Amino acid sequence: MLSQFLSDEEQVTFYPTYGYKENAHWKIPMRVWVHEPRGIAESLITKVVAGVGDLDEKGRNNFRARIADLVADDESGETVKLMFDADGEREEFRVQKENGEFPNSDSNGLIEGFIILSEAKAGHLIRAQNSEQGWLTFRAVSTEHTGMGRVRLLAPHGLSVISDIDDTIKVTGILKGVKTIVRNTFFEDFVAVPEMAKRYRQFDAAAFHYVSGGPWQLYRPLAEFLIHGAGGFPEGSFHMKSLRKNIFSMDTWEDLQELAGGDATFEQKMEQISTIMMRFPERKFVLIGDSGEKDPEIYREIQMRFPQQVREICIRDLNRERLQGITTI
Repeated sequence: MLSQFLSDEEQVTFYPTYGYKENAHWKIPMRVWVHEPRGIAESLITKVVAGVGDLDEKGRNNFRARIADLVADDESGETVKLMFDADGEREEFRVQKENGEFPNSDSNGLIEGFIILSEAKAGHLIRAQNSEQGWLTFRAVSTEHTGMGRVRLLAPHGLSVISDIDDTIKVTGILKGVKTIVRNTFFEDFVAVPEMAKRYRQFDAAAFHYVSGGPWQLYRPLAEFLIHGAGGFPEGSFHMKSLRKNIFSMDTWEDLQELAGGDATFEQKMEQISTIMMRFPERKFVLIGDSGEKDPEIYREIQMRFPQQVREICIRDLNRERLQGITTI
């Protein structure tokens, strides 16, 4: 599937999301990115990096695929329309803001906001798509755009799992330092943490939210491996970190070296997890992370803020300090 990411077509990436009930309708938060591949830049950077290290062909191919979204050409001023599959009414939707405006893509190619579905419309789509667990598929239908998205309409009650990614479900090697992090992130084949996909699939009908300190520009190769490929993890929404985009700037590489850590990640995860939990005040949550960075501290703070909602905190034990009173896995 990564081959489609590197095609010459203008792409619309709809990051997987969820819908929540608000009054008599479903509100669906949306993050949309409009972009085109920039093949020349990829080729140049690949040659430079290949000349520095001991990369084989596999490493070069991995690097090319994983920097694709870091060097892609953001498309600003684009109007994106989407349509749900199997919609007999062929109704078109646009992302809107709280003030009612329908924005075009900004200078980073991004459109953020939400779309609204009535209960009747949602019920029709669920039946028409033979939906499992509330998942719906939609596609870009605006001129010269191509892209598919997924949303899960989540009931007010039920179980949700908040999961970190690096060293929780994918081997990154954060405790081994920056060189190992960069190599495992950009050059080596991704490796799933053993037995974690099996554990996750034992959460019957649970909703999953993958909250990571990694940058949004790595979403597609991560999802290709974790959800659609060999990882075998349940489908879920993604929530990641905004990254300074200029691949030729040292600031960007400094951001990459702090892929999963730092104060920025602490604040990012606190905000994203808190937002999810506030939108589902009657759901119960299991928080799963690792001891390589600040997951224990983040999850303890979340538990203090939402004591009635957090059912359990589970930490994959990379460092036994700081984990008293928390279940380790």
